[in-house]
Amino acid sequence: MKSKPLVPAVTSLPQSPKDEADHRVRRYALTMTIRIVCFALMMFVQPYGWYTWVFALAAAVLPYIAVVFANAGSDSTETTAESPVQQLEAPAATPTLPVDETPAPGIITIHESRQDRE
Repeated sequence: MKSKPLVPAVTSLPQSPKDEADHRVRRYALTMTIRIVCFALMMFVQPYGWYTWVFALAAAVLPYIAVVFANAGSDSTETTAESPVQQLEAPAATPTLPVDETPAPGIITIHESRQDRE
């Protein structure tokens, strides 16, 4: 029995490195934007209370979270590519009977002129 070659399907291929890097940059920028908002809320929301400490904690922890997520990348587990097309096996060859050795027919040559084409 033949082994079927693995043909990668478009849906099973990993994300391109450029797209993955763009996604990580966007995620980092979003997290740092949230940090700036938390820092601003910590400074400008009056009167100070328990929520000030929540904003301060978020402003202090979010840079670590942003860097870890930006450096993590995508899932690095290898997946085998699956072919979307089912390959059919060829039927077994049938034995052939010997063919009569008859002489080949004569060669016929046809000559055309330019007048024949018009």
